[in-house]
Amino acid sequence: MKKIIRFGMIIGWLVLFGMVPHGVSAAPLKVVTTLSTFADLVKNIGGEYVNVTSIASPKFNPHFIEPKPSDVLKVKRADLFVHAGLDLELWRWPLVEAAGNREVMPGGSRELDLSRGVILLEVPDRSLSRSEGDIHLYGNPHYWLDPNNAKTMAESISKKLSEIDPVHASEFEKNLENFSGNLDGKIRGWKQSVSSIQGKELVGYHNSWPYLMEFMGLSMKAFLEPKPGIPPTPKQIKWVEQYMIQRKIPVLVQESYFPKSSSEILAKRTGAQVVPLCQSVGELPGASDYSAMIDYNVRQLVAALGGES
Repeated sequence: MKKIIRFGMIIGWLVLFGMVPHGVSAAPLKVVTTLSTFADLVKNIGGEYVNVTSIASPKFNPHFIEPKPSDVLKVKRADLFVHAGLDLELWRWPLVEAAGNREVMPGGSRELDLSRGVILLEVPDRSLSRSEGDIHLYGNPHYWLDPNNAKTMAESISKKLSEIDPVHASEFEKNLENFSGNLDGKIRGWKQSVSSIQGKELVGYHNSWPYLMEFMGLSMKAFLEPKPGIPPTPKQIKWVEQYMIQRKIPVLVQESYFPKSSSEILAKRTGAQVVPLCQSVGELPGASDYSAMIDYNVRQLVAALGGES
């Protein structure tokens, strides 16, 4: 009994001075994610054993975020830093460098790139230049909008949490099994909902949606932006107007954080419906968690395209 008490006292002192050895979990892991969607996935897998915060507000374009000094402090103290990888959040590495936490830097033991293991779309097959706009050099980075990819991401999160906190690895694996099982059921329902609208074409404001389009069996080939990241011009709006009329495209997809004026002009000229969709958990009231976000997007498009709910 005295040995047990002595061991408990030692662990207590180690916790107090922040020197708990790896494998001994005394408090929830401090996890910092770049995006709110990743935070939601980590909460699903980590449960009570994680304390999660995210940097980027879902109300803003994730490409252009200015981290605050408080964010630097969060990353400095983080047990795990989770991000999208690729070149979506170009602001993330200056943030990590400012924090000075070597373990969450690229290649560190407590850094998790969620793009690993995901089959990426629109990977360039040629050299690119910035004259083509705000292009992505490694493929389209909005991969979490395909629910099948969310299962891959959840697996990566479970594995990484188990590495950092092996004491609770069985809990993480159990949570992963529950999350994936629930999502599989949702996917079957979503696939049934979209069966009557597959093959239809939409127009987008920005090229944020290839993974959602592939999941739903829809296509999106034209955009209001003349080049990625370049605001719509009168010439581009006119071209898209003619494109929509010729192809009888009834829906224009709009991200919540982009200006709506160009979309509204096109809607008046073509009779198309502007449909706001969600990229991030918490972006709109109907997207309180990951499943709710995908459900919202599916319901919006099914209703706009005349499918069965």
